[in-house]
Amino acid sequence: LFFKAGAMVLHLVPRWSMWLFWATPGWRKTAGALGASVKQRLMNYPWGSYSPWVCRSYSSASRSPEVMLTYERYPVQRLPFSKVSEEDMATFQRIIPGRVITDPEELEACNVDWLKTVRGCSKVLLKPRTSEEVSSILRHCHERNLAVNPQGGNTGMVGGSVPVFDEVILSTALMNQVISFHNVSGILVCQAGCVLEELSHYVQEHDFIMPLDLGAKGSCHIGGNVATNAGGLRFLRYGSLRGTVLGLEVVLADGTILNCLTSLRKDNTGYDLKQLFIGSEGTLGVITAVSILCPPRPKAVNVAFLGCPGFAEVLQTFTTCKAMLSEVLSAFEFMDAECMQLVRQHLHLASPVQESPFYVLIETSGSSAEHDAEKLGSFLEQVLGSGLVTDGTMATDQKKIQMLWALRERITEALSHDGYVFKYDISLPVERLYDLVTDLRTRLGSSAKHVVGYGHLGDGNLHLNVTAEAFSEALLGILEPYVYTWTAEQRGSVSAEHGVGFKKRHVLGYSKPPVAVQLMQQLKALLDPKGILNPYKTLPAQA
Repeated sequence: LFFKAGAMVLHLVPRWSMWLFWATPGWRKTAGALGASVKQRLMNYPWGSYSPWVCRSYSSASRSPEVMLTYERYPVQRLPFSKVSEEDMATFQRIIPGRVITDPEELEACNVDWLKTVRGCSKVLLKPRTSEEVSSILRHCHERNLAVNPQGGNTGMVGGSVPVFDEVILSTALMNQVISFHNVSGILVCQAGCVLEELSHYVQEHDFIMPLDLGAKGSCHIGGNVATNAGGLRFLRYGSLRGTVLGLEVVLADGTILNCLTSLRKDNTGYDLKQLFIGSEGTLGVITAVSILCPPRPKAVNVAFLGCPGFAEVLQTFTTCKAMLSEVLSAFEFMDAECMQLVRQHLHLASPVQESPFYVLIETSGSSAEHDAEKLGSFLEQVLGSGLVTDGTMATDQKKIQMLWALRERITEALSHDGYVFKYDISLPVERLYDLVTDLRTRLGSSAKHVVGYGHLGDGNLHLNVTAEAFSEALLGILEPYVYTWTAEQRGSVSAEHGVGFKKRHVLGYSKPPVAVQLMQQLKALLDPKGILNPYKTLPAQA
């Protein structure tokens, strides 16, 4: 970016497409010409020092003996399900020959969540390829009263994707075929085990994109995304999966195949049954195929990474951003200084801007590079001129865009290197979004290593993380239920996008009234009367 007095003009610069800009200390006192207050320098940032793709595949270590068994750490008792017998194993082998896994090392990876906080003890992993095979497996498990744990890419944050005890693991890993794609409508139909990043590459070849993007896109499955109603980085622009998913194929607990795999954008006949399964976390049925609407691929993408002097300025920057960039704005993310510190310390990534209390990542996506650049330039001039932003950088080159995104996407990875992580994914009114982080730092004092806040400001979604040397019951007691009561007092949600899973099932009542929880339990009893699908998850335990 090149600055002239009173204006900001985009120029193509040989060999470098990245410039850094900032306001001088006396900026707030300056009225008038932008050029008199803004210095210009070429950013000397070590782009080649790391790859943003390192974080794109989240998975458990193949052996995790240090992870305590879930039932030993948490107060949970095994329900009276049958245990897998030799006869059951023989039946599974007949249904899916050669795809019944009993190897302890492969099972260990599927028994442990990638955060390494919960661990089951399943002895069998099943890998069907078709909905009919899933149907036969569930029909047998239903008859035998065998509990089943559906599993996609195992990238969940709340213990919903791994067994609690010895449930049969039903993996969708081999259900990875694209069924159809329509070049005019952008409607993709695929099996549930397709990896999100691979689907992204597939639709990009047709000039479309997936309506969701996640840090775990290199491992997560589209079926798991739908089952957890994953939000992610494109929520601000394209909304939730409840709007972009057009149809589902689901296998019910007794093996019945429910085929609602429509490719119609409009279908107002009867109840919208697919909505029952979106966000149900595998407790009502196993999603085996998805029909999803993909938006056209933007012709121009820009990313700005900015430093802000305070959270009030972050909020004002967001307000200004919505007003000036509304039709091209696709993401507005924020992170605090401690996040950047951890990314630097554990992943050796350098900050592209000078040290700031808060950082903001803004992405625009549109059809005209010139139009978008002009709008973004006007916006940056405005926020710099008003003192809302003190430092920043912008990228239009795809590689550099990925590198800026890596600073935000790899925060979770950096946190995992800092010790045991207590993770909270909450929705709050945006004006109160960071207050809980400040509150907790005071409340916890030296009992925690770090208390950090980051997330999707455009969606009112805070990712609150507290790190400690090791799991501590005492620290957990200070955090909970304080975090949940604080959130409930603000009429927020205790789970914005990660789901409920095993870890949050006991706090559902902080976000849902008793009548709603009771109705959920009745729906569960109707669709899965024996309770074999993903037990101990999503709903609070009943007496």
